[in-house]
Amino acid sequence: MLVEMADRVSQRRQSANSFYLTVNTAIIGGAAYLSQSQFGHVGTLAVSAAGIAICFLWVRAVVSYKSLNAAKFEVITALEEHLPVSPFKDEWDILDVDGDGKKHKPFHKTEVLVPVVFGLVHGFQFLAQVPWQWIGTVLWPST
Repeated sequence: MLVEMADRVSQRRQSANSFYLTVNTAIIGGAAYLSQSQFGHVGTLAVSAAGIAICFLWVRAVVSYKSLNAAKFEVITALEEHLPVSPFKDEWDILDVDGDGKKHKPFHKTEVLVPVVFGLVHGFQFLAQVPWQWIGTVLWPST
């Protein structure tokens, strides 16, 4: 039952990733559209800032799901000590023979890069819409 619960967490994690991927794609498209509309800079700034916030939440979700699954597998591994076989521990022994983490890279390390890349795209969209020249004239007016 615990293994099934761990699998369900992984499925929810994948669903959450799909949700965040869809939202981020829509936000990038929306920001591009807004930059050409009557809302211009302000709309794009707002949507890009929302995109950055969504990416932050996405990273937090990935880390949360990772820690939840890690705890479940720790319990499974502890239970295996009382069983005649230990398939989960054996699997990790095969994946990481030296214990140095070089043979197998955990998925969450790659998975967390996706929201970081989207966050950078949103950040660049945001910075591209900031009225830098206007800000410069406000901060340093010519006399």
